Amino acid sequence: MAQLFDIHPDNPQARLLKRACDLLMAGGVLAVPTDSGYALVCRLDDKAAADRLRRIRGVDERHPLTLLCRDLSELANYARVDNRQFRLLKLATPGPYTFILEASKEVPRRLSHPARKTIGLRLPEHRTVQDLLAQHGAPLLATTLILPGQSEALDEAAQIRHQLEHEVAAVINVGACPREPTTVIDLVPIGSGLPPEVIRPGRGSLSAIGLA
Repeated sequence: MAQLFDIHPDNPQARLLKRACDLLMAGGVLAVPTDSGYALVCRLDDKAAADRLRRIRGVDERHPLTLLCRDLSELANYARVDNRQFRLLKLATPGPYTFILEASKEVPRRLSHPARKTIGLRLPEHRTVQDLLAQHGAPLLATTLILPGQSEALDEAAQIRHQLEHEVAAVINVGACPREPTTVIDLVPIGSGLPPEVIRPGRGSLSAIGLA
């Protein structure tokens, strides 16, 4: 049965996050709150866990997954970022945005877009996820927790644990979180002198980063 970690939203307990990281290292998939609904996460280099994550979501290997990163320096290890892209990233992060960038060699080939060699990256502003990433010491592979046949992300830990008690290793509970999805922005065109492309408007404000 999935463990339930009740985490204080303002002062996350390090000992509980350490237990969550131990489950990740053992190959577990976790359900964690973010600034745009709950997400499923696992270790970047754990193929079996990534396959389980996709199975829970009901998606195949063509469905893009996202890397959750702690900061811009970590993000730059997994994506090719020029000065113009970096300026926009600095303006928008941390926050409820997902950015599409050219993947670096640090990203396993199975995770990047097969044709474009791109990857989606996020720097979430949710305190618990930030602390979990810091405790883990590396990016986490993530996908929004939308179950097959549903259109919105789950946002209540008790419901998630009830529905996925045999699928995930643990659920982190900090109370309800926003359900509006991230704003997805493709930054790859900037490298060719073109404007970024807004793939999906969401919770992240476009006007706040000069794209309205």
